[in-house]
Amino acid sequence: MSKDLTKKAAEMLLQGATLLSEPCPYCKGVRVMKEGHALCISCGREPEKKEIPETKPIEAQSPILGTLEKKLQVLSKELEDEKNHAKQQEILKSINSLLETIEKIKDKQ
Repeated sequence: MSKDLTKKAAEMLLQGATLLSEPCPYCKGVRVMKEGHALCISCGREPEKKEIPETKPIEAQSPILGTLEKKLQVLSKELEDEKNHAKQQEILKSINSLLETIEKIKDKQ
């Protein structure tokens, strides 16, 4: 453990950083975190940063998917409120058809 790393970690702690319970993934040393940056007191390395791809809302992916998802929500609410067994079966068939269509569209994307 270098004195420079210990000094930097101490400064970070004094400025509000926290000790992490998870050890360093490289050397199993103690880590300090501040503002999203984790510093290992032993080796000085930070874990690799990985990009998390942003997922677009369904409506942005495909307008038709957004429409189908909204219809699915409407039918789900309708099914919840329906008392007539025959009508429930019709709604379930429609929901099943929508789900199959949504799956086909997603597979093509």
